[in-house]
Amino acid sequence: MNQYKIGVLYGDGIGPEIVKSTVEIVIAACERLNFNILDFKNLPIGWEAIDKLDHPVPSTTKEALAKLDGWIMGPHDSASYPDKFKEIRNPSGELRHTFDLYANIRPTKSLPGVKGLVENADLVIYRENTEGFYPDRNMYLGVGEWQITPDVAVSTGVFTRKAITRIAKAAFEVAMSRRKKVTIVHKANVIKLGTGMFKDICLEVAKDYPDVQVDDFHIDAMTMHLVRNIHHFDVIVTENMFGDILSDLAGELAGSLGLAPSINTNNHQVMAQAAHGSAPNIAGQNKANPVGIILSTVMLLQWLASHHQDDRLIEIANRVEQSIFSVMSKGIKTVDLTGKESTASFTEAVINEIEGR
Repeated sequence: MNQYKIGVLYGDGIGPEIVKSTVEIVIAACERLNFNILDFKNLPIGWEAIDKLDHPVPSTTKEALAKLDGWIMGPHDSASYPDKFKEIRNPSGELRHTFDLYANIRPTKSLPGVKGLVENADLVIYRENTEGFYPDRNMYLGVGEWQITPDVAVSTGVFTRKAITRIAKAAFEVAMSRRKKVTIVHKANVIKLGTGMFKDICLEVAKDYPDVQVDDFHIDAMTMHLVRNIHHFDVIVTENMFGDILSDLAGELAGSLGLAPSINTNNHQVMAQAAHGSAPNIAGQNKANPVGIILSTVMLLQWLASHHQDDRLIEIANRVEQSIFSVMSKGIKTVDLTGKESTASFTEAVINEIEGR
């Protein structure tokens, strides 16, 4: 019987609370289903790692992650780190860069018991995760920004055929199992070489998927279309920064960025990471909403199930997801969603639902 090794990185701010909630809920589902197939390994990152090892992303943590099937990544508060760590990649960027986690997959779906600005949303954004306009990860060595003079700064955008092709293929593959529609988002009318190449290569890949309907929008127009007609969209594929912006917008439209899940993947590993930040203003107060990181972990389990052809992982993921939806549909929600539950009491309610109590 396969056993999957899963790293647990608690992170900063509300991270320890919501990641703890997630692990407890997943363990409860495993026990309920009598599946002893997940082996959790705690690893330091962020402030915990700074305090213990004098670095937010120590080499020992990265060496351990390299041997794992995936990991749960809590949010980080890199803005509060000592000055000597502010010139290096933040923990999220460092792990995405180190492990070539090229696909950031961010679904947006209306959830039971949550009133969003839109209803019946159901789309997924495939965001290229290794280059584009994010200079902390678009270079092999160093950072793609320069201060030429005190009054002149240059930031680079990087676009390569390899990176564009693989994110496009990933988007079209998932579209085949959804509503068979892909929307390419770019700014080819202005950034003609960079995002123009992104658009062109995505259209080249589309020729291998004749059953998939394809359209494209400029990034500025796309923000408007998401607000006005989010139901029009199924799978969106775009470069790094545009994907970051669109996924935050879509998550808030559907109810709250605090509910928005995501995973980061290469071809053999997966990192679960909620789309929201570390919310240091409520850290340690038992107020945080853990749903985003829980649903990210559901995605992690689904990804592993698909890549290892293991239905037990699907059963665990389904038990967790259905229990989350069930308690929320009953009005059991944390305070950010106008509910009355703390992090701990919401977690307890989900575990009770898993166990049939």
